[in-house]
This record gives sequence, C-alpha cells and structure tokens, in this order.
Amino acid sequence: MPGHPSRVLIYSRTTAYRHESITHGVAALRELCLESGLEAEATESPDVFESSGLGVYGGVVFLSTSGDVLTARGRRNLQAHLGGGAGFMGVHSAACTEYDWPYFGELLGARFAGHPPPQPGCVVVEDRDHPATAHLPERWRHTDEWYDFTATPRGSVNVLASVDEDSYQGGGMGAGHPVAWEHRHGATPVFYTSLGHAPEAYADPAFRAHLRGGLLSVVRPG
Repeated sequence: MPGHPSRVLIYSRTTAYRHESITHGVAALRELCLESGLEAEATESPDVFESSGLGVYGGVVFLSTSGDVLTARGRRNLQAHLGGGAGFMGVHSAACTEYDWPYFGELLGARFAGHPPPQPGCVVVEDRDHPATAHLPERWRHTDEWYDFTATPRGSVNVLASVDEDSYQGGGMGAGHPVAWEHRHGATPVFYTSLGHAPEAYADPAFRAHLRGGLLSVVRPG
C-alpha cells in the first residue's frame, strides 16, 4: 500500500447540495481515527489532489461530497493513488459526486438516483462478519435519507446491509435495497455507506461503529 497506512484523508468538498451534517461527520471521523490509531487530515481544498502528495495517505474518505469536486489532474492523481492499493471509503452523498467520471462510478459501485424525505426505516444486516455491520442487530431501526440508485450494485459488490422498503414510504428499488457494501476495485479496497444524512447520526454509537468498521476495512493502523 502506498504512503503511510495510518494516515487518512477526509475530503468533504461540495459543488452541489451541501449537507449540514458535514462538520459533524468530520468531527466524528477524526475521533474514530484517533481511537483506531489512525491520523486524520480533513480538507475541502481540491489542491490536495493536484500533486504527488497523496502518497502519504493510506486511505481516502469522501464524506458527503457532491457535484464535481476534482480537477482533471486531481482525478488522474486520485485514480493513480488508489490504483496503487490505497483504500477508499464513501459516505452518503459521495454517490452524488463526479457524475461524468466513469471510473468514480465503478469505484463506488453505484450512482445516486433519488430519495424520499428522511424517515425511520429498518436496516437488514446481510453480512454478520464484516466489521461495519457485525455489531448491529439483524434488523436495525434507523432514521436516514434512504437513497435509491440508478442500478443495484448486487452481483458486483458484497452487500453488507439493505433497507426493508416495507418499513418506510417511497422506496424505489424493491426487495433487497442495498444501503452499504464493500468490494475491491482493482487493487483498491472500497467501502460505501449511503447512511449519514443527519447531524444526529454522527453521535449515534451504532452508526459511529458502522463508520469505524468500514474505515478499518479499507485502511489499517500503522
């Protein structure tokens, strides 16, 4: 893995919708990194992707990014860095990012299509062994913004959890609606969770453990 495996870059730039939860998410991820023996650096400047300096990061997190957040050079550098084995984690509206960059859609596993209003729903844990979901009950009652995707990633990713569309109003994907998954994209370990809309989520111990497990599945402490 390139760079120092204990350093994590948290990137939260937005050029479209901006979630009020971003500052809460950055604070939570900083705390989770510290607890896990990882060094966290957070930025919203695309300049960090403009040079070879990415090599110091063992993992990159896109936290509720939206719209086009990288330059053409930044895209090339990120792709090269991740291609060298660094880990990638996407949270919530990372799926609403870099729509015209095919690589990013393949990396993440799916593209955002829409959502009903935030509301309670029931998350169904499908992988009882992954560190992002092992702590959760088989059915976890959670309030969030339930993302629909343009196509299901099933078949190309390991779905960790889905949402029961009978437990809320407005779902558009049917049975087995994925909300969190992991896979390898070439040399890159990838974790994505569509959860994390509201500021309150980042104070919820169950959701924080979900984030921590996802992070540790793509980047290891030094």
